Amino acid sequence: MYYPVFINLKGKECVVIGGGKVAQRKINSLLKAGASVTVISPEVTEGIEKLVRSGKIKLIKRPYKKGDLKKAFLVIAASSSKEVHESIARNFRGLLNVVDEPELCNFIVPSVIRRGPLIIAISTSGASPAMAKAIRKEMEKLYTKEFGRYLQLLKKNRKKLLDLPLAKRKRIISRFSSRHILKALREKRAESIIKDLLDELSLMGR
Repeated sequence: MYYPVFINLKGKECVVIGGGKVAQRKINSLLKAGASVTVISPEVTEGIEKLVRSGKIKLIKRPYKKGDLKKAFLVIAASSSKEVHESIARNFRGLLNVVDEPELCNFIVPSVIRRGPLIIAISTSGASPAMAKAIRKEMEKLYTKEFGRYLQLLKKNRKKLLDLPLAKRKRIISRFSSRHILKALREKRAESIIKDLLDELSLMGR
């Protein structure tokens, strides 16, 4: 069984071993999380080359060798070499994900839904990544972009909410986090909810 956790990777040194399409997907996910990414691979995709040219990532254009990971906080091994992956697993003591080889990992990457500040992670603990993907697709229909827009507004007004007296704060948080709100967002009525919330905050501030 795994311990579910969300990690702050902003500015953290993350290394991706491999330069194929899978590695490219992993790199993009790390960049979205604000990580500082270094790729080690003798060959890389055009997409990775573009990221290098734009200065978004660093590239060491050669095969992995022992000692490359001394400063790494997190490593993703996505090469085509099982021998390389096993060597990394023996020698690296930080956070390690080896693509398609869960026995070499100390963490696995879940199937993820992103809606602005909302992140929903789905895992079958390695039993069936395909099932995790199917569940993700089903949940994507329930949690649309409306949720992201609404949560961005809540995040923007968080300080204003925290400045309210405790009783008022609890009342407004309860009202705008209810099952009624979930239903309205699924019915794509975000605009009216946002207006109601802003009106409520305006009244509370008086």
